Amino acid sequence: MSTPDPAADPATAATAAARADELTKTYGSGDTLITALDHVSISFTAGEFTAIMGPSGSGKSTLMHCMAGLDTPTAGHTYLGTTDLATLNDKALTKVRRDRLGFIFQSFNLVPTLTAAENITLPTDIAGKKVDQAWFDEITGRLGLTDRLTHRPAELSGGQQQRVACARALVSRPEIIVGDEPTGNLDSNSSAEVLDILRTSVDRDDQTVVIVTHDPKAASYADRVVFLADGRIVEELRDPTVESILAVMSRIEEL
Repeated sequence: MSTPDPAADPATAATAAARADELTKTYGSGDTLITALDHVSISFTAGEFTAIMGPSGSGKSTLMHCMAGLDTPTAGHTYLGTTDLATLNDKALTKVRRDRLGFIFQSFNLVPTLTAAENITLPTDIAGKKVDQAWFDEITGRLGLTDRLTHRPAELSGGQQQRVACARALVSRPEIIVGDEPTGNLDSNSSAEVLDILRTSVDRDDQTVVIVTHDPKAASYADRVVFLADGRIVEELRDPTVESILAVMSRIEEL
């Protein structure tokens, strides 16, 4: 179950929102050496929704973290646009993560002492930039948060907290939104709300979204699903359905 290497195509690389070339990540050494990523090359097209799936320990979260500059590869290169993240010092890398990426995590990562509005604008405030109020109003209205902006996280449901996290990721208009199991702590209705938000951001706002998920239903919202096993890309689906995702996962598990 091999798949062509999209990052090897110069035309694809030139239009990619992010890409990895021969990305390798290992932990330990000698007899305890663990290879989390094994020479992975991949490209994420701008304006597209990609889901990354695979069995536990397949390397999907490691790939996400390396691509987003949250972890350092052992070998290979990761690019955000044309920026090679390996060439950046810690200060420059922090600035890239803050200014060019939007993050949505399973645990929401909201500051409990801040209101919803303050949590949404926090990265923009830290960057010393002015919030685009019209865009803020559109995003919070679209996400059904207008009447919740003065509430603190403890006063919000899990689904509302994750919508605040989505708004925080969207409000700065990042180049890419990355989500690590963004629906992992949500019930089915709240999960659908969050996935609809991400799907709409791609379709309406030409946003680029990449998520790691174990949930076939969540992955079916994507334009493309990439499957990892043992640190390598082993399959890819376009226009996925829950049924086609389950079929691929079953084949991977059999191997």
